[in-house]
Amino acid sequence: MTLPFIAVFFGLALLVWSADRFVEGSASTARHFGMPPLLIGMLIVGFGTSAPEMVVSAISASQGNPGIALGNAYGSNITNIALILGVTALISPIAVHSQVLRKELPILTGVTALAAWQLWDGEITRFDAVVLLCVFAGLMAWTIWQGMQKKADALGSEVEQELDVRAMPIRRAVFWLVVGLVSLIVSSRILVWGAVEIAHGFGVSDLIIGLTIVAVGTSLPELASSIIATRKGEHDIALGNILGSNLFNTLAVVGIAGAIHPMAVGPEVFNRDILVMAVLTLSLFIFGYGFRGPGRINRIEGAVLLACYVCYTAYLVTTVLT
Repeated sequence: MTLPFIAVFFGLALLVWSADRFVEGSASTARHFGMPPLLIGMLIVGFGTSAPEMVVSAISASQGNPGIALGNAYGSNITNIALILGVTALISPIAVHSQVLRKELPILTGVTALAAWQLWDGEITRFDAVVLLCVFAGLMAWTIWQGMQKKADALGSEVEQELDVRAMPIRRAVFWLVVGLVSLIVSSRILVWGAVEIAHGFGVSDLIIGLTIVAVGTSLPELASSIIATRKGEHDIALGNILGSNLFNTLAVVGIAGAIHPMAVGPEVFNRDILVMAVLTLSLFIFGYGFRGPGRINRIEGAVLLACYVCYTAYLVTTVLT
């Protein structure tokens, strides 16, 4: 069992490194070809930070391990809100603006409801997957259209400044783009193999491994970027990063995996994981409205989120041991 554990940790480390190289290389390449900074921020960086979940779930589904694919997507959503936002808020309270409460959070809540409705019959068919991918494409097109209407969007200027610092020759940019993409695929295969071997060795389901080890590992880029953004006072980016990642996971990651390999889903996913994901999403409304002052996720609420993650993980471990 030693080799599978080594494979998981090595695969996770290589996955995080390759995702960073992929984002840096693709963003610089896009900049060389004249893509607006706003679109680079929305498309290249947005897709790049969720690339680990996407590649891991796609490979898991193609190899006949849908439990890892689904657990990775929904487990990452739970990890993003409970663990990452919890830790980030403990470091520095996160401001929640009214626009997030009016637009982003309602959209994420609606998408979560769609995921629950699709799992009601205990499977994700290719038709379900196509619906998820169509909704994702529509949301991306709408977001890009809205962003292009705002000429001085803060996201665009910030990404432009970041890319000015990281400017590199086109050959080097393409090199890191290719290396990052290849490394993503290789590291994902290593990670999936190790996770499957660990699951079989301990007699647990692929779903549990996907919800825990794989989900935390593929969420590391979001953890790093959220902490850095919060320490710089960029609360919008920290919260937006999590909400965008959850949308991507629920729609694109599950959609791609389901299109590759339709998945039969056990009742525990609906009764346990989707329920926890929905409750955590709704909790952001409660924290964000700020009944006693400006909306924000303070340190106490961050501790509550973190405690929820610990209890959820403990429950999964207890389920495995009993």
